[in-house]
Amino acid sequence: MEWVILLGVGLAAAITGSLVGLGGGIIIVPALLFLGGTALLANVSPQIAVGTSSVILIVTGLSSTLAYMKQKKVDYRLGLILFIGSAPGSILGAWANKGLNVDQFSLYFGLFMVLMSFVLMLKSRAKPVFGARGIARTFVDSEGTHTYAIEPVTGTAASFTVGFFGGLFGIGGGSLMVPAMIMLFAVPPHVAVATSMLLIFLSACVSSVTHVALGNVEWLYAAALVPGAWFGAKLGAWLNARMASKTVVLLLRLVLILVGVRLIWQGIH
Repeated sequence: MEWVILLGVGLAAAITGSLVGLGGGIIIVPALLFLGGTALLANVSPQIAVGTSSVILIVTGLSSTLAYMKQKKVDYRLGLILFIGSAPGSILGAWANKGLNVDQFSLYFGLFMVLMSFVLMLKSRAKPVFGARGIARTFVDSEGTHTYAIEPVTGTAASFTVGFFGGLFGIGGGSLMVPAMIMLFAVPPHVAVATSMLLIFLSACVSSVTHVALGNVEWLYAAALVPGAWFGAKLGAWLNARMASKTVVLLLRLVLILVGVRLIWQGIH
């Protein structure tokens, strides 16, 4: 029974994560913690939940990135610039994860999710911070021509912070990176989501090495999550291609709020 549940968790997490660029860790981690509190799963500490999630993010990130590459929505140059900062950040975050307990983990994670949702709400009321600086980029889709710019130094610094939180919480960093790309550099939502999944794949490869070395991966649970993660990521990318930019941003905000409130409640109680 537990394997069927984990298969469903992997599928739901990957669909949601790939659809809005979060990777799926925001669902896998709390799901593993919840199941670990029942008789279904054993040996699920916050560290195990994060480490196992990081391994699954490799699968989700690769599957969705391949799908978005076919749609020609991945900005490789932007992804490379951001990865330069996120790689060391994810390693540091994975090591810092050792100091968390269950209550602290859930509460901080939840507050972080809700904060990002409010940041996205401000997107339509403020101009991009660095939208006119740096390396100019252009993206054309059914909604028109979008022009944005990449500021390498700022992008690298921001992605280091994102990588740290991704490694710390096992969320892949997308919950902060997608809003950051939209707010700081005026990246179109569809491009931000697709590029975020590339970054999640690369960052998860790095942070997973640390988690494996620390013994934070439950391989049997990971094996049950993999099939759903692979096919769910493909489906999420397919759904994303059929949605307007405003719809993608709205879904992102809703997911962040729902997961955030759930984790805050769990942390307090």
